[in-house]
Amino acid sequence: MTDAKRPSESAPSADSQLKAPVAPQVLPFPPVVLAIAGCSGSGKTTLAAELARNLGGTHFHFDNYYRDLSHLSASERARQNFDDPAIIESPLLIEHVAAMARGETIQSPCYDFTTHTRRPGCTESVSPGAYLLVDGIFALYFAELLPLYQFRVYVDTGDELCFERRLRRDVEQRGRTPESVRLQYEATVRPSSLAFVRPSAAHADLVVDGTGSLDWKVERVLTEMRTRGLLRFQG
Repeated sequence: MTDAKRPSESAPSADSQLKAPVAPQVLPFPPVVLAIAGCSGSGKTTLAAELARNLGGTHFHFDNYYRDLSHLSASERARQNFDDPAIIESPLLIEHVAAMARGETIQSPCYDFTTHTRRPGCTESVSPGAYLLVDGIFALYFAELLPLYQFRVYVDTGDELCFERRLRRDVEQRGRTPESVRLQYEATVRPSSLAFVRPSAAHADLVVDGTGSLDWKVERVLTEMRTRGLLRFQG
């Protein structure tokens, strides 16, 4: 006669065979999170992208977090102020940045600027990497985001240059007409930058001149990060 099975050898119960929820992908260490803010056309996105390249980090842009306006007609969508922080779905944005600051991968929505709507059923996986570069005109505006950053940069650029850069981007990349870009800039972009974006420079650890060369701006940021002990490599 064989011995009876010990409790530890018993067959698993039906409950124990249920699939456990899949845990989010998490880095073995939290990333260094940097904010790169500035007015539309300031050069902040170019700086953030180059810093991400230099640091081997992830460039995370606010653009996909504009609210879905599919419930509005095309003419109503066109009349919205896309430079007011209310147009950003800030609770979702804050939730996702906080998750990445913990080292987690998030599913970012996909936004279509030609229709001002989100693409149904479309998400993009974003993993923070060792460095996370958070880039947006409101990166230093939302108070809930400020404690998540280890370093905050504001790119200070004059209105004339900002407009020239925005005009080129919107015509070449977003199918806009020069006249529509000019009217929007005068009606909403510049007033909103004065009300919301430029005052947020007060939250920056470093203000860089947006008219300077890209290499100079990158070196300014890296030098300050090195001074603060935020570089995980020596260079």
